[in-house]
Amino acid sequence: MVEINKSMTIGEVLMIDWDVAPVFMEFGMHCLGCPASSGESIEQAAMVHGIDADKLIDALNEYFANK
Repeated sequence: MVEINKSMTIGEVLMIDWDVAPVFMEFGMHCLGCPASSGESIEQAAMVHGIDADKLIDALNEYFANK
């Protein structure tokens, strides 16, 4: 089972399964291909976008648990 954590990058998560992209988009993260997606952690990206990182991580892990 895949477990996502806040220190992972968006790029790392997308490399595991590109179909998870809509989860990021639901949280307002639409620039999934931007350079920052492979250089900053999910926690850092969430902070920049004003998103609750814990809620995003929960949603990502729920996606993978139900896959």
